[in-house]
Amino acid sequence: MSEIRIDAFLPSEMATRAEYLGVRKAEMPFVTMFLLAMMAGAFIGLGAIFATTISAGSMAVSAPDGSVAFNAGLPYGMSRLLTGIVFCLGLILVVVGGAELFTGNNLIVMAWASGKITGRMVLRNWGIVYLGNFVGSIAIALLTLMSKQYTFGGNSVGVAALKIAVGKVNLEFWQALALGVLCNALVCMAIWLTYSARSTMDKIVAIIFPITAFVAAGFEHSVANMYFVPYALLIKIFNPDFVISVADKVPGIESLTWSAFFLNNLIPVTIGNIIGGTLLVASIYWTVFLRNKDK
Repeated sequence: MSEIRIDAFLPSEMATRAEYLGVRKAEMPFVTMFLLAMMAGAFIGLGAIFATTISAGSMAVSAPDGSVAFNAGLPYGMSRLLTGIVFCLGLILVVVGGAELFTGNNLIVMAWASGKITGRMVLRNWGIVYLGNFVGSIAIALLTLMSKQYTFGGNSVGVAALKIAVGKVNLEFWQALALGVLCNALVCMAIWLTYSARSTMDKIVAIIFPITAFVAAGFEHSVANMYFVPYALLIKIFNPDFVISVADKVPGIESLTWSAFFLNNLIPVTIGNIIGGTLLVASIYWTVFLRNKDK
């Protein structure tokens, strides 16, 4: 008679689950994978909308003397904490709702390291999911643009969206890469922790702290940035009058371009995300729990 357990799965069991799920993800048909990736991009975008709205009016601004001031009562740290908590919506929707997220799928290298899937299958999954995430993110950005949600709060939501994007496109290459490494180490740890779960609530609780930490600390997530920066760029393209009206509140708005997005942010952040997820999480747990499993 098998023993009935209600406690969390042990780390060694979590590794086996990660390996099994890696195989399933890699073998998924193209259409299924792409549609679920689009959903994940949209889900992360919804979390980003929530986070932008919460941060509106609490953004750091430059004072006349060059120092950093605040235009709301919340201290910087508290504002970042709240922003991080609400952003968790995105990954909760991905994990509980069932979707394919590029950053979390860095963990499928555990199945590759065990010889369960080929390197080509890993790259196929990453390529399809990355593209699907991008399409889903742009779709939700366009829909949000049409809603003119950025004009809410006396335009404060739009100002927050533009400031977030400007900050992201002005990162140095190595800074963006390092922020990407740190981010996906936490994102993959959140996914890893959900492998211990036996209930939906277990999964939600496992997600909250790692994701809140990366957002509050200002780390960089490639899929989230597929929403944050294009959304601001779309506002700039389709409503230039709005951008002109708030330009004095968004220093450096002229630096917000598509080329800056790809070269200064998306490319280095994506590289960093892969390093953080594969080397700092997947490879270590595979070495500890799976390397000698069949010996």
